[in-house]
Amino acid sequence: MLWSAIMIELRCRRRATILLCGLVLVVAAASPVIAAGCSFEAQGEGRVAAVIDARTFRLQDGREIRLAGIEPVFSEKGPAQDTSALAAIVSGRDVTLAGEDDTPDRYGRQPAFVFLDRSDTLVQSLLLAQGDALVSATVTNKDCAAILTAAEAVAREAKRGTWADALAIKSAESPDDILAGIGRFMVVEGKVLSVRQAGATTYLNFGRNWTRGFAVTISRRMLAAFEAAGIVLKSLENKRIRVRGWVELRSGPRIEALRVGQIELLGEN
Repeated sequence: MLWSAIMIELRCRRRATILLCGLVLVVAAASPVIAAGCSFEAQGEGRVAAVIDARTFRLQDGREIRLAGIEPVFSEKGPAQDTSALAAIVSGRDVTLAGEDDTPDRYGRQPAFVFLDRSDTLVQSLLLAQGDALVSATVTNKDCAAILTAAEAVAREAKRGTWADALAIKSAESPDDILAGIGRFMVVEGKVLSVRQAGATTYLNFGRNWTRGFAVTISRRMLAAFEAAGIVLKSLENKRIRVRGWVELRSGPRIEALRVGQIELLGEN
């Protein structure tokens, strides 16, 4: 499916009908083939009454639904105020809900994968293919995670939405740029200069100054998961990787890898 989307993108670049090509790409990213990988247990259905924020809406029956598997992009307005992309897709529409777990979060919002009008059109894929969301790497189902990642890749390659900004992906060599996003979900790329263990934590260091440079932290309890995925952390030394997650300040900027899907080995290695 990703290959099909890439081929469509290449054909689009050869044509003047850019708007039409963009629409074709969105359809490709949300086709039944893609949606099939995110077919979880049914959680009900309803009609969208209001959009609350960039990934949350309210149904007419009062339930608040949080889109699973994605994170909002950050704009100057902040993610909570930018509801236009989601509203354009779901406002007034009938939706079907599915998911791995329908337990509400602490704010009473039900996490779900959302399909339009009882079809295979996945709302998450539409947002990702438009560049209006980021993959959160919280999805444990490999097929579904691959679908979301492929949809995001289409937007990234086409520089659509948030990816039109050259700074959408932060450089690990510029920790000050990452520090400006403390408390935000970010995508960071860079070369791992060293892999060190201190107590129960492994550090992927991107700077020579370990206390001030950017680093990815991985707790001991996560080591088995990385090994099961065929990733030996020490082997990442001198490799370029892409990491996504919430930025914290611990001496320097940090992202904690709580799931294997947060780390991606880049193709130029």
